[in-house]
Order: sequence, then C-alpha cells, then structure tokens
Amino acid sequence: MKKYIHRYTTLFTCSLALLMLVSCEDFLEREPQGLLTQEIFPTTPDDALQATNAIYNILRRENYNMGLFPILDIMSDDAVKGSTPFDAAPTVGPYETFTFTPSQDGLGRWWATLYEGVKRANVVIEKVPAINMDETLKNRYIAEARFLRGIFYFDLVRAWGGVPKVTSTIPPVQLPRVTAGDIYLLIEEDLLFAAANLPEKSEQNTTQYGRATKGAARGYLAKMYLFQNKFDKAEQYALEVINSGQYALEADFDNANSITGEFGVESIFEVGAVGKEGLENGGNQYANVQGVRGTPNRGWGFNRPSLNLQSSFEPNDPRLQSTVIYLGEVLDGITIAGSGDTPDVTYSPGSSTDIIEIECYNQKVWTPGQNVDTQHDHNRRLLRYADVLLMAAEALNENGKTAQALPYLNQVRARAREGNAGILPDIAETNKDLLRDLILKERRVELALENHRFWDLVRTGKAAQVLGPLGFQAGKHELLPIPQTERDLAGEILEQNPNY
Repeated sequence: MKKYIHRYTTLFTCSLALLMLVSCEDFLEREPQGLLTQEIFPTTPDDALQATNAIYNILRRENYNMGLFPILDIMSDDAVKGSTPFDAAPTVGPYETFTFTPSQDGLGRWWATLYEGVKRANVVIEKVPAINMDETLKNRYIAEARFLRGIFYFDLVRAWGGVPKVTSTIPPVQLPRVTAGDIYLLIEEDLLFAAANLPEKSEQNTTQYGRATKGAARGYLAKMYLFQNKFDKAEQYALEVINSGQYALEADFDNANSITGEFGVESIFEVGAVGKEGLENGGNQYANVQGVRGTPNRGWGFNRPSLNLQSSFEPNDPRLQSTVIYLGEVLDGITIAGSGDTPDVTYSPGSSTDIIEIECYNQKVWTPGQNVDTQHDHNRRLLRYADVLLMAAEALNENGKTAQALPYLNQVRARAREGNAGILPDIAETNKDLLRDLILKERRVELALENHRFWDLVRTGKAAQVLGPLGFQAGKHELLPIPQTERDLAGEILEQNPNY
C-alpha cells in the first residue's frame, strides 16, 4: 500500500502582514484568532508531528527537484534537454550547453526551496526540545529534522559550494557565505545525530514509510564523505548499512524504481507520492516533467536519454531496456507513440546520416496509466542499496582494499544479468586505477538518469575530460552560479562563484 507523509501546514512566517487600521482599538489589541505564529507553535506533541511532517513536504515540492527540471542529468553526458525542439529552449537548453547564467530559470527556485526546507527543519530542532512529550519520540522528530536539514545542505554545498549557514529560526537579515568545509561540518553533525537517534527500517510500520531511518543517515554519511575524499569514513558508513541486514537488491532491476518496488528491500530513502496532480493532493511532479509526451499523454518529455548513455551499456545489458523507453515499445499494454512535434531522429546540422538524438524517454519514472494524473504516482528514490554497494566498492578500492571491493561491485552486476551467465561477467580487475574507472562506469549504467552522474564526474575530477566537448569549463562549472535574485536581495555580501 502506498503511504506518504501528507499532513503539513504553513507555519513559518517571519513577520506578520500589517493589518489595515480600523477605528476599533480593542480589535487591534487582540491576538489574531486561529493564527499559528512562531510564539505559539509548536508547543504540543501533535504540533511537533505536524512541524516535522512539514519538512518532509518540501521533498514533494516541484522545485525541490532542481528547480523543477532535472538539470543535473541534462548537464551530464546521460541526457539532453528533450521535449520538443523549441520547448523551454532558452530556459532549460542552456544547461545542456553550459551557457547558463546567474539569472537562469530554475536556479533561484531550487535555492529558495532548499532554504525553505532548512527553515522548517530549524523550527523543529530549536523548538521541539522544550515540548513536554515522550522523550524517545521527541528525539526521533529532532533526528528526522536534522537528517533532512543535512540533505538539504548537502544539495546546497554540492551545487553552490560555501553558502549561508542558517541554524536559527530568526537569523540575521543578511548572511555571508561560509566555506564549503563549514557546511560539510554542519551536515556531518546533523547526520551523525540522526544516525544515533533514528530507528532502523525494520522498526517502522507501514504508516511510517518515507520517514528517515538509521540506514538513510548512514548512507548519506557515506556519500558525503566520498564527496570530501574521506574514503576511510565512507567505507565505514557504507559497510554499516550493508552489514545492518536491513537492505538487499531487488531481484528485478525494474523494481528498484518502479511502483512495484516502492519502499521495498532496496529502498533506503524515497519520496512517497500518489497518482494525483497537485502537491496538495499528494502528487509529485518529478516524473511528470520527464514523462512520455504525446501518446500516451504522460508529461513534458524532458531529460531525454542521450545516445552516449545508451552506447555505454555493455552488450545485452538488460538495464538499458529498463532505463530507456523507445518509440513503438509497449509498456503495461500501452504503445509508446511519442510526440508528433518531436523528430523521431535528429541529425547533426548539414548531415543526413550523423544521428545525434532520437526521441526516447526515461523509463525509470514510468508509472502505469495513460493520463497526466497517473504520472504523478512515481516515488523518487533518493538513495537505494545499489548506490551504497557501489560506494562501498569505491571506498574500499581507494583505501587499497581492491580485493574486498570486488564482491560489492559484482553483486550489482549479478542482479543486472538476471540469471544470464553469458552477459555482464564478474569483474576481477585488481589494478586500483583501472578498477576506479570500472566502478564509475558501473555507477553510470546502474544509476543512470537518477541525478548522480554529473556530481560523480565532478567529485572524481573527470568532468572537464568527459563534459568538456559539451561546454564544461574547469574552474567554473563544477559549481552553479549563485542565483541573481538572491544576490539582488543580499547585496555584495553574497559573493558570486568564480567566472560567472
């Protein structure tokens, strides 16, 4: 049964709007009736639950998804803009060619949504400790808030580097950027607290699916340490997830992202949703933005799998068919005809043979159905077990434990081959440098179109080599520009990233 965290409310206004003056002095002196303010909320155990759920609600905001569009995949070699040739060409197209500016569409929305999440988390972290309630439950709510604040800041630091550090419900009006190291320290503190105070996945009941767990906190710790090249700690926390016995690979690769596998054995942290359009109805627009355009009418068709990605799969790797929807394919009894406004095949300018793009779609966000509503039914997986296995393999290899890394890498390949011994043979490479590249390649095909590839290339120092032909410039595009809207509000105190 699909479950998601659905109770939320807007509770966090920093200042009250001015009331229109009227002649009744008594009215002006009264406290507003029925209005929740920071002075009176949260004060009860039920308030604590609502405030915590309000943080989770940020995860279903359309702008939590990189400002609506999956720009991280589009900035990588995994995908191109997609949709029709001219749809959002000036707003989304520049991410494909690295010609975006500080005023680019989506940047400000993503930044603001992440900080809205930070703000909501700070309310729980700051105010719930004073509530008279069950101490175990109180600590869990605070741990959930700190986990979520940690992952919001993890997105912020990866996307923009050092950013303003906000840990209070009433911060100064203007805050300068702190260093990336300062932000990573805050993330580390938050996630360690979460790991110590959250329950294991097996301790949750079905009504709690979608809430943070000890395994989710440990998994994000491993990932955070990888981004800082702290491979000893990345190894420690990835192995803690693996050795916990809480997770396993889905027998069928399709179910790692499908409706069938929601909150399943492979899911470590995911965002629940239901098949209804609109945030208020429980839907998540993440899949709708990428859904099949035309026939069936499932979405907008952005984030088209690139030919480069498709050619990166080994011969007969079943994951290719599970990652890409091709025209003419039949899914859940529905024939994919696509959009009449999109060329089935796009050739390089002046050529009739050099194919640079074909109409296709991201199958990992497919949900059964033929209308727009049903495409909002996808649960976005933010962290799954295959990712942790590959993180463990990478960290062990970097720590000189190459032989110990291989079993974790090969678990992922064994699941992918679906019992066919003639494909995807186990990797036996023991040269550290060569194995590093093989693990990165495995991450690409296993986690394709799940928003990992761009940051994997940046953190491993391969972005300029791989993405240079697409327009990536070393010393610039490792980070996004600080949104111009934020700099206009903050003034010179909010310094721009280099070369923007």
